[in-house]
Amino acid sequence: MAFESDWNKTIEGEIQAHRDKILSLNHQIHSNPELAYEEFKAHDAFVSTLQSLGFDVTPHAHGLQTAFSAEVGSGGRLLIFNAEYDALPGIGHACGHNLIASSSFAAFLGVAAALKASGLPGRVRLLGTPAEEGGGGKLHLIQAGAYRNASASMMVHPGPGHTLHQPAVRGVAYVRMLANVKVRVHFTGREAHAAIAPWDGVNALDAVCLSYNAISMLRQQIRPYERIHGVFPSAGHRPNVTPASCCVEYYVRSATRAGAEALWKRVLKCFEGAAVATGCEMRVEPLNSYADVRPSRLLCEEYVRAMPEGTMAFDEPADFLAGSTDMGDVCYECPGFHGAFGIPTKEGEANHTKGFAAAAGTQEAFELAMECAKGMALVGWRVLTDDDFAERVRKEWEEDMKLAAEGK
Repeated sequence: MAFESDWNKTIEGEIQAHRDKILSLNHQIHSNPELAYEEFKAHDAFVSTLQSLGFDVTPHAHGLQTAFSAEVGSGGRLLIFNAEYDALPGIGHACGHNLIASSSFAAFLGVAAALKASGLPGRVRLLGTPAEEGGGGKLHLIQAGAYRNASASMMVHPGPGHTLHQPAVRGVAYVRMLANVKVRVHFTGREAHAAIAPWDGVNALDAVCLSYNAISMLRQQIRPYERIHGVFPSAGHRPNVTPASCCVEYYVRSATRAGAEALWKRVLKCFEGAAVATGCEMRVEPLNSYADVRPSRLLCEEYVRAMPEGTMAFDEPADFLAGSTDMGDVCYECPGFHGAFGIPTKEGEANHTKGFAAAAGTQEAFELAMECAKGMALVGWRVLTDDDFAERVRKEWEEDMKLAAEGK
């Protein structure tokens, strides 16, 4: 199926026709950063904008106050575009979710216009997915059935453009990201006056420090792509009071969901050993954990073809966009695409920095997001209208899920 078809012109024309509305929404989200599950302004802006364009929108969708869903078409296959819009504490849109929201919105508009004009079977859904930054919004949406029977789920994510060393290359299509087990561990000891009767105390901070040092030693024995990192949300209040209640929060990452679970079991022993050594009680509080991103190679290859020639690398640099995301869990539900594009950053301005937040609000970043939206829409259109391609994507995903079940 050629990308020069009339329907592709329809898709690109629709995106261009609504460029001002997309840009306005982009600015509104970037200017009003909201944390996980608090994205009320972004939610309301999306709902009102979609309604003004004549779309039937479900606000507060799937039991989440800041999720929404809009769908066009009937019968055929289902294509989903994910719109993220949550920000980070203190540094705003330092992961560029305003650009994710804008690109998914634009791609949805393009495919929706082609479906309406063609009369072909198929459905395209724009899904507002809150709380990616640690809140696991897509996990709740998965549980609610938001991705059930989808033939593909797609989104693009911004990354630091200064790390793309080939001048013509503006992004990477095939992006693997790590699985992430998140936990909060609580240590409970016994208070005492640290000067008068220290022997009466059971020091929970000692358990925190012992576990921290044990994990630091464990890092010598893990694989190069694995990560373990944490913070101390509670580590005591006064130096002269033996801390009786302390906690740590840790992320444990590996290349696959099975690998992250296996590494977590090793980390757990560090916590258990610290509790035994100090005489503290220990309680593990599981937080939401993310699966590894396992993108469809076929969708990624098609995306490279759909983008301007020479502008999209397939899988290099492999570490262009590291970390973890709840889009990984979506990849276990249906074929997924999570491409990445570079925005104008300088050295030291990678994701989750103030410099990246500033770059995400630039006009150049928006233009790059719109270019990706067009490519993503063209790939999505092929999923809906090319039976052979869609079947190959499905079979590839089923084979990959067999590998995932084997921990590969």
